[in-house]
This record gives sequence, C-alpha cells and structure tokens, in this order.
Amino acid sequence: MTSLAPTTTEPRTGGTSGGGSTPGGGRRSGGRAGGGAGGRRTRFDMIHVLSGIRDTFGSPKYGPVLVTLILFVAVFLAGGLRYRGFLSGQVFLNLLVDNAYLIVLAVGMTFVIITGGIDLSVGAVVALSTMIAASLLQSGWSPGVVIPLILVLTSLLGLLVGLMIHVFKVQPFIATLAAMFLARGLCYVISKDSISIVDPFFVAFAQTRIPLGGGLSVTPSVIIALVVVVVAVFVLGYTRFGRTVYALGGSEHSGMLMGLPVARTKVLVYIISGFCSGVAGVLFTFYTLSGYSLTAVGTELDAIAAVVIGGTLLTGGYGFVLGSVLGVLVLGVIQTIITFEGTLSSWWTKIFIGALLLVFIILQKVLTARRR
Repeated sequence: MTSLAPTTTEPRTGGTSGGGSTPGGGRRSGGRAGGGAGGRRTRFDMIHVLSGIRDTFGSPKYGPVLVTLILFVAVFLAGGLRYRGFLSGQVFLNLLVDNAYLIVLAVGMTFVIITGGIDLSVGAVVALSTMIAASLLQSGWSPGVVIPLILVLTSLLGLLVGLMIHVFKVQPFIATLAAMFLARGLCYVISKDSISIVDPFFVAFAQTRIPLGGGLSVTPSVIIALVVVVVAVFVLGYTRFGRTVYALGGSEHSGMLMGLPVARTKVLVYIISGFCSGVAGVLFTFYTLSGYSLTAVGTELDAIAAVVIGGTLLTGGYGFVLGSVLGVLVLGVIQTIITFEGTLSSWWTKIFIGALLLVFIILQKVLTARRR
C-alpha cells in the first residue's frame, strides 16, 4: 500500500504584481509601479492646469480682462520702480478720487456696448449736468432739488435716445451723436462762461475726506462710484435684465425668438447710460465746483476706451463692469506716471491710450476669430 507523504506549499515568488512578500524585491517593483502612476497623474494634472490657463486667456470673455489686470499691475509696479513714493496706498486711492466720475460713466457705457450699441453723448451730458447744477444753485435752488432734477433730466435724454434707436431704427452712432450736439448746445444756451459754485453743501462735500486709517483717505465721490459699480455688477450678473443684456449683444434676433424683452431692454440700457452720465456730472461738479460749457470734451472717448481696454467687446455679448473699472484705472495710472515724470506733455496720455486701444481691439478680433 502506497503511503502519501504530506506536501508543503512553497511561498510564491514574484509572479504576482504589486508587491507580494518576496525577499527578492517584490515590494520594490510595486513601489516603482506606484511611483510611475503617481508621476503620470502629476504630469496629467499639470497639463490640465496649463490647458485651463491657456483656455482662460484665449477666451474672448475672460482673456482681455485678465490681460488688463496684468497690464495695470505691471504699469503700477513699473511706476513704483522708477519714482519714489509711487507704490503707496494713497497714490492708488487717488486714482479712484480723480476718476470717480469716469468710473460711473464707464459703468453706463458698459451696459450700452454689451448690447452692441454705442453712446457718444455722455461727455456732453456731463457738461450739461454741471451747467444745470451751477446755474440753478446760483439762482438759490436747494441741492436736494437740483441733484434729483439733473438725474431725471439725463435719464429722460437717455429715454429719448433709446426710443430713437428702437422705434425709428436710427443707428446708435447717429442717435447719440444728435444727443451729444443737443446737450452741448444747451450748455451754451445756459451760459457761455464758467459758473462757480459756492453752495455750502457742495463746498463741504467737495472738501470732505473719509479717513481709512494709516493716513489714507478718499472722498465721498469714490464711495458713490463704488456703490454704482456694485449695483451694476449685481444687475448684470444676477438678474434677468442682465442676462437679457448679454443675450441682446450676442444676437438680437435670437433674443426675440426666445421671447426676451428686447425692446424694453434696448431702451433701458440707454436710460441707464443717461442716468450714469447725470451721476458722473454731479460728481464732476463736486470735483471742480463749477459748471462750464466745454467741460468733458472728449470724455465719451475716454469712457469707450476704458470699457474696451477692460475687455468688453465692441460687437457686444461679452463684458464685465469690473473690467471697465480696471480700464479706467489703467488710464489713470498712465496719467499719473506722466505727471510724476514731469517732462512729458499731457498729450502723451492720449498717445498711450490710442496705442492700448488699438492693441486691445486687435486682441478682441483674434480671440473671437479663434472662438469661431
């Protein structure tokens, strides 16, 4: 009879992947496999991040805004390296103080350009606002009546422009050009000379500084401008009206097919622009304490340049209010650097603005062409 001897099972050697308990290096091979997978994962994540950054900068929606932000930081730092005292908080705050009225103008212009329109009347409306304020205050009217009256009148002018564009199908360029001549002509009807403002409320408001600590301060006009910006950001980003504004700029015909209130929106954006022009005029009156017929000549071009440099497409459909604010700050920091330089004419500001505007228009064309 044959006896069966018990058999013993030998431990398996590195036949399995992943690190069995072999003394010969099974664990090391598993570690190399895990390390290789981790390295590939890291490389994949890096490629994914770089691709996301490239897509963001290549987007016609976000690309120009990011370029504007980088441009502002670069110019501000360049000014700090060249001029002593430039990199200070008060220099930055002074950009807001000196350009509070232009920020408000750019906000109204942003609404208009996002819809694919344009408003050439804003500079003349600012001048008209200063002339109305100065003349009525000189006649003894109360500031509590003058300021609301200016805002109502400028909004009505915006309503008139919006109705011309929608009802009579007049091109925005022509309609707002007519409004510009109308407003500028009314300035000369009121007075050909400069009118000083000595009203106690206006003088006190103009001289008030709001301390922020550390020797920093701003004027109340900056607070008003920032409030306008916050309200505009909310309206454009979080309301049905704001979404309709973007849709109208993307394709007015598609908006009509979707049942969007195209007519009402088109008129409202010009009312908003007129209202913002009135607010900007009041802020400019606080800044200068005078009214003058030739005030703000060419300011409409500064507002358009700030909006375009801030990333809003001239063809409509893309744009951000905060981008327009950045555009205003870029214009302001260029003017500040020229002031610090002391040897350059103020006309160099226009030269630099023209060059930047040309670059950003080309950038917009390139990004929109790539998008298609």
